Amino acid sequence: MAGIPTSLVLGAGGARGLTHIGVIRCLEAHGYDIRYISGSSMGALVGGIYAAGKLDTYAEWVTALQRLDILRLLDWSLNGSLFKGERIIRVLRDLIGDCRIEELPIGFTAIATELSTGREMWLNRGSLFDAIRASIAVPTVFAAVTVDKLVLVDGGLVNPVPVAPTLNAQTDVTIAVDLNAPDEPDAPVRIRAGREDSAHGAQRQSILGFIDALLGTTETSSAPAELGFHDLAARSMDAMQRTITQLKLASYAPTLLIRIPGNLCGFFDFYRAQALIDYGYERTQQALGTLAR
Repeated sequence: MAGIPTSLVLGAGGARGLTHIGVIRCLEAHGYDIRYISGSSMGALVGGIYAAGKLDTYAEWVTALQRLDILRLLDWSLNGSLFKGERIIRVLRDLIGDCRIEELPIGFTAIATELSTGREMWLNRGSLFDAIRASIAVPTVFAAVTVDKLVLVDGGLVNPVPVAPTLNAQTDVTIAVDLNAPDEPDAPVRIRAGREDSAHGAQRQSILGFIDALLGTTETSSAPAELGFHDLAARSMDAMQRTITQLKLASYAPTLLIRIPGNLCGFFDFYRAQALIDYGYERTQQALGTLAR
């Protein structure tokens, strides 16, 4: 039986973007046939990998990551950003395999920002991972990318939830995921017991504490004095993106909007992958129930 032809819009938001995996799995389980994807930043990364048919491969890899693994994936930069961003793309390219966007079985557009003009760039041709790399170039975090003499940075700066690229898709519904929804007091997730929370050894805990301080990972606090520099910058960007999202969605309203609270986790909390995937699945189930009613 054919599913419901669906366009999916995946928003920007650091590690919260791992909830997109749960969203996709829930939609598939409920009979939604995803035929077009538009994404910014982590939305472009997860959406592009799904369009390439390799989401399960990526999910298996990312759920195995621990905090020390994340540190090993970050290539330090001394040129205008904290990290170069090339190592993680190289690892993902080797894991997933690169391809041309126009050859994907599912339509796909990644959003980037042209730095000198602030223009919104739609990347829907050429190398999949070149497009993803440009879309995730969060200022101060990952280095910008130069393509055809244009300097490109994170797509979430101009369009955190990019509905517009899906307007010409031949689908019946458009479902969008906003990763910058207002904070919720019970939102922050934890990694499952039995993994790193139960790790022992004073030296190991000292190293993990250093990583948390360096990357600005937080548990539940949102007080500026208790946030690391990069988490504070990320939360500031979240606030900006929240306003931009409201303006964009006023012009291009999806059929259904799934809201993920901004305080769900820290920007670099990729080691919480399984909990974030589960959260995305549950949140989507709730939203689909509202749509059905």
